Amino acid sequence: MKIIRNFLVFQLLLCFLFLSQVSNAAPSEAGKVDQKRNRFIGYLLSKQLPGFHFSDKVVNDDLANAAFYLYIKQLDYQKRFLLKKDVEQLSAFAPYIDDNLANGRITLPDTGYDIFNEKIDLVQKAAEAMLANNIVKIPVGPGDLMVGNFDVGKKEAYETDPEKTDFAENITELKERWRKILKAQVISQFLDLEEEQVKPKDKEKVGKKKSEEELWQEALTKVSKRNKTFFQRLRQETLQDHYDRFFNCITRAFDPHTNYIPPAGKEQFDISMRGSLEGIGALLREDDGFIKVIRIIPGSASARQGTLKAEDIILQVAQEGEEPVDITDMRLRDAVRLIRGPKGKAVSLKVKKIDGGTQVIKIVRDVVQIEETFVKSTIIESPGGRKTGYIYIPSFYRDFEGIRNGSKGRNSTDDTLKEIVELKKENVDGIVLDLRDDGGGALVDAVDIAGLFIKSGPVVQVKNSFGDKKILSDTDEKEYYHGPLVVLVNKFSASASEIVAAALQDYRRAVIVGGKHTHGKGTVQTIIDLNDNIPLLHMSKYDDLGALKVMIQKFYRVNGSSTQYKGVEPDIILPNLFEHIKSGERYLDYSLPWDSIEPIKFSPWNDKPFDLEGLRRLSQERGKKDEGLNIIAEEAVKAAYRAEHSVMPIDLEDMRNQRQESRLVREKIGAHYRKYREERGEGGEFDESEDEKGDPKEIWLKNVKEDPYIREAVNIVGDISRLPRL
Repeated sequence: MKIIRNFLVFQLLLCFLFLSQVSNAAPSEAGKVDQKRNRFIGYLLSKQLPGFHFSDKVVNDDLANAAFYLYIKQLDYQKRFLLKKDVEQLSAFAPYIDDNLANGRITLPDTGYDIFNEKIDLVQKAAEAMLANNIVKIPVGPGDLMVGNFDVGKKEAYETDPEKTDFAENITELKERWRKILKAQVISQFLDLEEEQVKPKDKEKVGKKKSEEELWQEALTKVSKRNKTFFQRLRQETLQDHYDRFFNCITRAFDPHTNYIPPAGKEQFDISMRGSLEGIGALLREDDGFIKVIRIIPGSASARQGTLKAEDIILQVAQEGEEPVDITDMRLRDAVRLIRGPKGKAVSLKVKKIDGGTQVIKIVRDVVQIEETFVKSTIIESPGGRKTGYIYIPSFYRDFEGIRNGSKGRNSTDDTLKEIVELKKENVDGIVLDLRDDGGGALVDAVDIAGLFIKSGPVVQVKNSFGDKKILSDTDEKEYYHGPLVVLVNKFSASASEIVAAALQDYRRAVIVGGKHTHGKGTVQTIIDLNDNIPLLHMSKYDDLGALKVMIQKFYRVNGSSTQYKGVEPDIILPNLFEHIKSGERYLDYSLPWDSIEPIKFSPWNDKPFDLEGLRRLSQERGKKDEGLNIIAEEAVKAAYRAEHSVMPIDLEDMRNQRQESRLVREKIGAHYRKYREERGEGGEFDESEDEKGDPKEIWLKNVKEDPYIREAVNIVGDISRLPRL
């Protein structure tokens, strides 16, 4: 931080010169934004980001082109508004972005704002015309089924992956694109209404069933109303909103975790850092026009309900008893306002699952159940009398505020140690450490928790942008658990989780089990308030400038390899239903690459490594017989095929069949677990709503028992005990 402060002193001198230039600039013709303020923010980004950021990137033509690519993606990722000629017109600004930032002549957001709003007007009029006809013609015999202006029985298709299509060539092609979009929306809404009649959400409101014609008319009305709200929301976007997103494109061209946080977003950012306790309990991200779930907060309403998962895309939000609101292309702050709400009130989310299907998920908002966010353990009994300890670490938490106030403060290290002590009293034959879905947390706890399983030694290296390296080590000579250890990870194990898994793997202390790789986030960010970086005499001229979240450090394993990009590759790979999902650092635009530095000296936990080939062989043999893992492997292949073949049929018959197929997949997996409970004498009846009503601890224990990955990890613990080391 001392280096950063020295760098800022130098930047202040440059700020004086720039401020004197922009102070004489002409006022904004638009009259909607403070152009002087925006020019100054652009200048600060161009001059300060290269000095703050870990990489060697500078604001030049290459970075300008990267920023423009991100700008077009955030402006119209789904390619539903801009024409190809519009993008070509805007691309003329790309080579000059770097120069314009430095000299205070930013114009791209203004032009983009004008063009985009022009296309909103055009598309809205076309959409309204297509939805104006409310007449439904149901054929008596074979023939077309006309619903308004849409032939819903006609076989057609629509490419749903924007990466596989281009911007429309002309207005005619754009209108045709929207015709297909609206047709799909009408059919989807009809199927929703049809399903609602078969299985009403509110059983007290069961009444006379509506005719097919009435359902189609209602579907048209709902889609029309929803689109009207959608276009109204787009019109509420201000020119300053466009400037703020443009600035964020500049920062994201450095790396995906470096962001510009506008004043309006600072409050939202503060809430997410503190952890908002009331709501559904999901961390969300605005991702190319979609609202995507990043992580489910342990102990939250979403975690207890169990259906909403990381990487799900939220398409619609409906308050209890109200019509759903389409949140596609909605800004994150507005989407969060819709999703948040008071405890006890339900919200229904229509989500696109990562297997391509859609599902409506009802979640009753609640406060986070604090106990559910802490480390916990249980004992898993196996045939033959084996008892294996299981420890779940939802996050690497630490009560820093409590420490500052003089108390010790609760932390994940002490809680993990407590569970280890309790498990040792039960004479467990090994421990399974579950780091799945653990997005990280306090670095000190990552080091200390790894240290619980080794005598002492380095755990992770940290390198800053100036090349300075720091080694973080476990200095406690005591090894708190010496027996067999298996660590479970998945694609959503990130940051601190990866540090622990990597260290235990490098020390040959544990066998790492999971998907092909972990998330791959091996970077550290810090928050810099832009208001602290300009001369005080000039502060009064500007409103709040916002803040920067900047990547300043990188993690490296003790063997010198970075955890960035590649993540941690498990020793034993198990089938994963979502293996095809492009989730992880390697799939993010402009993420920093993998690299390595000099390894550091450390003493392996055991000079004799695990017989990994033997462990893999035994695991594969069991996997062939494990019905749960086989179902996952089979469905993973189908899910990958559906993801690759992104052309969606938009006719009634095929869309109904697709829904049925998705429903059958969920039922197939559910049926396996019902069967598993019956075989264990635990009853076969299961109602999805039970999980929301039952005792949280009992629900958690049931899920642990049924989890095929935990079951296999327990088996691997047994294998470690039996197989000799090499």
